[in-house]
Parts: sequence; structure tokens; C-alpha cells
Amino acid sequence: MPHTYEWAVLRVVPRVERGELVNVGVVVYCRALDYLGVWFTDDLGRALALAPDLDVDAVRQHLDAVAAVCAGAPEAGGSGRRTPGDRFRWLVAPRSTVVQTSPVHTGITEDPDAELRDLASAMVAWPPGSDPRPPLERPSTTRPDG
Repeated sequence: MPHTYEWAVLRVVPRVERGELVNVGVVVYCRALDYLGVWFTDDLGRALALAPDLDVDAVRQHLDAVAAVCAGAPEAGGSGRRTPGDRFRWLVAPRSTVVQTSPVHTGITEDPDAELRDLASAMVAWPPGSDPRPPLERPSTTRPDG
């Protein structure tokens, strides 16, 4: 049975004042299945090309914090204790930081895990034949059963 889902792209904006950005991940939320998942790349080479002085450690910490919020992990603090829908809304709220999200988009799916992988491949991964990294791995997700 198909379900509505929402998704947004995670972007690194190395110098907010310039407005240049690089897609680095995807967040998917499906209310009907109580699903919240995230996938992001460890490869920040494109962002470094825009800003060689980018604080890569800070970006990685921010992306790890996004994953912790998605998973409802204890290290996410109060944000991690919210419902998956509230966590998604908190993650996609507009902000002027180095890691931002795109506007929220919607779709219909029977398998949000598959949508997350497909979106990551379409929106983040290198073009076919030019990807120096291994294939996409299973996304981080949170569900009511853990």
C-alpha cells in the first residue's frame, strides 16, 4: 500500500554569504510508517573545492548530529526525544548555518528505505562511472520498534 512521504536534501553551504552549496545527504520522513531516515556522504571534496578552508570536522559533527536526531539517540538531547515527525520538522526548519536543508518535497512510496537510497543516489552521489567512493550503504533509520 503506497504512503505519502516527505524529503529534503542536506546541503553544505561553506560560505553562507556566497550562497554556493553542495548536496551531501537526504532526509526522508513517512508519517504512516513512523519512519525517519537519513543518508549522507563522508566525501566533502566538492565542498572543499568551494571553500578550501572549510572546517570539515565541524561539518561532520553537524551531520552526525542530524543522524542522532533522526535515530532518536540519547546524544540528540531533547530533540531526540521528540516524535519522528517533530524531529523531521526540526531538522528541515530554515537556518543560516553551514549545513542546511532544501525545501521539503513530497512523494508516494511503499518502501521509504528504497526511496532514501534512490534519492541519495540521484541527489548526492557522483554521476555513474565517476564515483570514487563505494556504493551507497543501508541508510540510518528510526522506527517505532527500534
